[in-house]
Order: sequence, then C-alpha cells, then structure tokens
Amino acid sequence: MSRNTKINLLLLAVVAALAVLPLALGLGDHKDEPFTGADGEAETAITELEPDYEPWFSPLYEPPSGEIESALFSLQAALGAGVLAYYFGLRRGRRQGEQRALERERETGREETGTERETGREREPGTERETGSVPAGTGGTSADGQD
Repeated sequence: MSRNTKINLLLLAVVAALAVLPLALGLGDHKDEPFTGADGEAETAITELEPDYEPWFSPLYEPPSGEIESALFSLQAALGAGVLAYYFGLRRGRRQGEQRALERERETGREETGTERETGREREPGTERETGSVPAGTGGTSADGQD
C-alpha cells in the first residue's frame, strides 16, 4: 500500500470517528436539542445573560421551517464544495497539461538529436526539410508557383 493510500485511509477513519463518537458516547443527551448549531447556542447564551437584548440586524429571509433552513444550508455547502472541487481539478489539469507538454518537448528533442547523430551534422535554424519535398530545380514547383 502506498503512502498516500495510508494517509487517505487514516483521514477517513478520523472523519468517521468524529461523526460516530459523539453519538456513541451519548454527548448532549442532557439537552433538549443535543446537536444544535452555534447560532442557536449563542442566541440562548445571550438571552440568558441579558434578557432584553435587541439584535442589531434581522435576517433577510427567514425560512418557514427548520427543515427548509437545513436544506438551504446543505445546498450552500454543496455549492461551496463544487466550487472548490472545480478549482482544484482545474489546477491539477493545468499541471498535468504542462507536464505532458514538457514530456513532448523532451521526446521531440531526443528525436531531433538522434537524427542529427545519424547524418553527422547539425541542423541550422529554419532549414528543417519536410518529408516529400522536391529539391529546387528538379521539376518541382517552387513556393511562388514558378518552376
């Protein structure tokens, strides 16, 4: 098993433990709503400390039920995860494309070097011959269309 696979399995086990241990250990059993969010906990703490507290702002949209609020939160989390996945996928794709381009350049360089060794001479810039070209003056048509 590779090192990356071991790290991934370890991280998966930690995430599973974080999800299962609070339920298995019964954390929050003494509360009416054991796993409420931080907003609810903060609101409860503030009203206990100062009962006549007035919030500075009110929400722009108040969902009609907790289920809809939870669904909107899940949608927001999914959209954020999608944006992050797109960004990291794009970065990885660009990196792989650059690596492939470098590999092609290296292979092309090796092929040209091998050809130069076979002929015993180096190519001058701009003198690469195309396959199937006819030397000038041997009956072929020149670039300007004249013989």
